[in-house]
Amino acid sequence: MNLQALAIVLENRGYLASCYTCGSQMNSASFMVSLGDNHLIRFLVSDYGITWTEMRDDRELMKLEGAEAISQLQDLANLVKYQVRTGDPRSPVSNLV
Repeated sequence: MNLQALAIVLENRGYLASCYTCGSQMNSASFMVSLGDNHLIRFLVSDYGITWTEMRDDRELMKLEGAEAISQLQDLANLVKYQVRTGDPRSPVSNLV
């Protein structure tokens, strides 16, 4: 999965999104997207692990690590790729498409 491409697609749909890598070997990455109304998703890959964090009004709503974080990011990518509506208002990405 290309985080930069995901950020570009989300930006093209009107969301504030960013992606950057760190280090000469690009061994760390940060992906962030703002869903509006102070709702933010952050995905981090580093030497310390992989995390997915969802925040609203500067409060952490959900934090996943490792395989669960990757799975959540893949769900987001699939929603964007296939333009699927989840219909579940509790889903952190239900309003993305």
